[in-house]
Amino acid sequence: MEEVKETVTESISMEDLSSEELDFDELQPGQLREGVVLAASDDGLLVDIGGKLDGFVPIADLKGLSEEQTAELTSEGQTLQVLVTKTRDRNGNVELSVSQALGMADWIEAERLKESEEVYEAAITTSNRGGLLIEFGQLQGFVPMSQLIGFSRIRSADKRYLRLHAMVGKPIMLKVIEVNRERNRLIFSQRAAAKEWRTKRRGRLLGELEPGQIRTGRLSQITEFGLFVNLGGIDGLVHVSELSWGRIENPAEIYTVGQKVKVQVLNVDVERQRIGLSIKALLDDPWDSVIERYSEGDLAKGVISQVVDFGIFVELEPGIEGLLHNTELVSTDQREELAAGKEILVKIIRIESQRRRIGLSVKQVQLHEWEEWHTGEAE
Repeated sequence: MEEVKETVTESISMEDLSSEELDFDELQPGQLREGVVLAASDDGLLVDIGGKLDGFVPIADLKGLSEEQTAELTSEGQTLQVLVTKTRDRNGNVELSVSQALGMADWIEAERLKESEEVYEAAITTSNRGGLLIEFGQLQGFVPMSQLIGFSRIRSADKRYLRLHAMVGKPIMLKVIEVNRERNRLIFSQRAAAKEWRTKRRGRLLGELEPGQIRTGRLSQITEFGLFVNLGGIDGLVHVSELSWGRIENPAEIYTVGQKVKVQVLNVDVERQRIGLSIKALLDDPWDSVIERYSEGDLAKGVISQVVDFGIFVELEPGIEGLLHNTELVSTDQREELAAGKEILVKIIRIESQRRRIGLSVKQVQLHEWEEWHTGEAE
């Protein structure tokens, strides 16, 4: 009698069968799945996509990838994103696509960037007369000329095209402003990115700036009341009183827009986004050494800077003014002869350097002193 051999079979429960059937039924073309590369061959990749299901990526699908991407994605054990293209090919396998998965992932990333308003750095691949083309993963993005900085003032179409062409191969900071998968539109803006960068840069600078810091900037605007200095993302104001120890009536006569200047930070108002700066603070204070240049009894020539009710202010040098009180004039009629900008000879009768005061007199100038001084000036 022939011996009956016992056949050992793997035990498969109804739950396993149901689970496997359910996983297969859930697969639909267009689904994005995460898988693990089981094997690579000349025909393509065998990928485990979970649920006891394997799929196959044809080698043709990988030809659009870069060598670096191909080397990374085809190694066994590599985790990767795949897109289900067919639930059953002619061999009964689940057909997958890596290139389409990368493209879908890029669309998802583009939508995320648009939602978060993040700035993205891209490489410019080519240009046309309408703008620039960039790489965004497997996708191609477009930057219209209207969204580029510096083109609005270029009237010549040929010059605009030449400038676009010169930008090819260079990096550019952009923001996503439109994502439309159906129309295959992915639009970027350099203008929006620059605005975002300026806003962040302004906030960062306001947090970094502290009174007493010394910074270098460029003049962005000159007004009658002072200078606006660009510190690299935000402007600060040097009030006219902080330009020099002396009087400056018209800053535009001394400074030009674009000029580089060194300034000291006086104050920072984060809430109002205002920064007070000084150029004068970096210059030697002439009052610190005033007693080395002047003594009581000295004669000095000055220029009348201001006429007030109680007297006349005379500038002896930039930053050093003295007061010629009405009681120190030769007569009341002399006051009528004196006006701002006129030169005058005075005698120093008092120096209070700590209080930044110098007392002056005209009536105490003796005739022989005036004659000697005048003779010396003439020589």
